[in-house]
Amino acid sequence: MRIIDVPQFGPMFRFADYNVYWALHLISDGKRVGRKRLAEMVGIGEGSMRRIIDTLREWEMIDIKQTGIKITATGTGFLNELPMKVLNLNIGNLVVGNYQQALLVKDVVHKIENGMQQRDAGIRAGSLGCTTIIFRNGALTMPPDWNIDKERPILASTIRRTIDMGENDIIIVGGADYKVDAVNGALAAAFELF
Repeated sequence: MRIIDVPQFGPMFRFADYNVYWALHLISDGKRVGRKRLAEMVGIGEGSMRRIIDTLREWEMIDIKQTGIKITATGTGFLNELPMKVLNLNIGNLVVGNYQQALLVKDVVHKIENGMQQRDAGIRAGSLGCTTIIFRNGALTMPPDWNIDKERPILASTIRRTIDMGENDIIIVGGADYKVDAVNGALAAAFELF
């Protein structure tokens, strides 16, 4: 998925589209935050954050005042249109690292082969790995065929009870020793599916 097009000329961006998404997500709680703090939370430099902020302001997705940056209704609408949702889910030792970040991605199970592509995308983005959970034919599995319902019934029950996961949806969980790396891993793996 492309959010911001890479310029043909001039310096290359030092951020990815998933960093733009995460910046919007972080301010979607309605609280104002400063550019420096937002750059730290996203894990990119202030110059990159300035470029993201300028673009989002131009698209009227954010409002900037002296008290900080806040998402607008346009920005919230954009986030809600994406077939992705940030989750608060811990899958224990099914992913490596001290921190985990989970994402629900809607209707992309047909793009999952064996989960290695998502793991590799996550590692390229800085995580220690990514675990993919798919919901197909009524079963929760880790590709290619590890049945979570059978092997981890408590986790399967938690997912079914707390997450609005439909048939053909997936969950990607990035794991790392630092929160920002876990986030980047999960987001990179998810963005490669669009």
